[in-house]
Amino acid sequence: MKILVTGGAGYIGSHTVKELLKKGHEVIIFDSLENGFRDAVVGGELIQGDLRNKSDIEAVFEKHKIEAVIHFAAYASVPDSVADPAKYFENNLCGGLNLLNAMLKANVKKLVFSSTAAVYGEPKTIPIKEDDPKDPTSPYGLSKLQFEQILKWYDQAYDFRYVAVRYFCAAGADPEGQIGENHIPETHVIPMAIFTALGKRETFKIYGDDYNTPDGSGVRDFIHVVDLANIHIRALQYLGEDGKSDAFNCGIEKGYSVKEIVNKVEEISGKKVDATIEPRRAGDPATLIADPSKIIAKFGFEQKFSDLDTIIKTSWNWFDKNPNGYKE
Repeated sequence: MKILVTGGAGYIGSHTVKELLKKGHEVIIFDSLENGFRDAVVGGELIQGDLRNKSDIEAVFEKHKIEAVIHFAAYASVPDSVADPAKYFENNLCGGLNLLNAMLKANVKKLVFSSTAAVYGEPKTIPIKEDDPKDPTSPYGLSKLQFEQILKWYDQAYDFRYVAVRYFCAAGADPEGQIGENHIPETHVIPMAIFTALGKRETFKIYGDDYNTPDGSGVRDFIHVVDLANIHIRALQYLGEDGKSDAFNCGIEKGYSVKEIVNKVEEISGKKVDATIEPRRAGDPATLIADPSKIIAKFGFEQKFSDLDTIIKTSWNWFDKNPNGYKE
């Protein structure tokens, strides 16, 4: 298939592009490069553009006979969204609508959407099921939930089919070491702990140690980025088999606390991670753990790399060999 990947020069997008190419797909990458990197593009054609500009994305469909889209392009920081919600609604919703309407204009009606566990907010039960209440505690989570709701109406009105993949915490790096995790600024827990172990930061900040969790720090369900990439590809296959529009949680049904992550980084690196306790961040729930039973039943999801040791080893190997990967 000829697949358009928006945000394909970003972290999850670039790993998905690599897996698509391995499986013989033709890939067009659309990325503003505001948060993506040219050197994360390992193949396919890169088109630089911004979804907020209708003409940018419409030109892609005019030039290429796209068959389906995987949509990653979005702003994705919870605390940043709390500080600047307008930025998130404009980019994640207005840009997303420009994409959907360009797709309709070109008669492309299959989309895999990069959604998030942030749509649930503070969960009422653990692990979280797809039909659990959705009450986002951040503009980021709300923007993703609203886009999912838009997709439902497009399905109903235009026979537009989609899969929304709600993942919890993507982590790890390409086991072959070709690409890895880069964000500007970096806010993800595993890279930040690794940067501290490498001496690129003086301290690692633990935001809150008074949550109702076993050690007081926040607990998250981590999934390896390559496993996550292959779920997106399986979702494409599902849509190609005339699968109905749906949303799926994507995790391993096991959570690790921030303090456990710090301990594991120290164990694997053999280096000390100096940590300080900071106040909680706005919008951060105490615990997010997925119930992945639905996606396992539908897709036969296989977790090849999502044990914590492999996640942190692949991350450590990437950052240790790519010292310029650190961005403050």
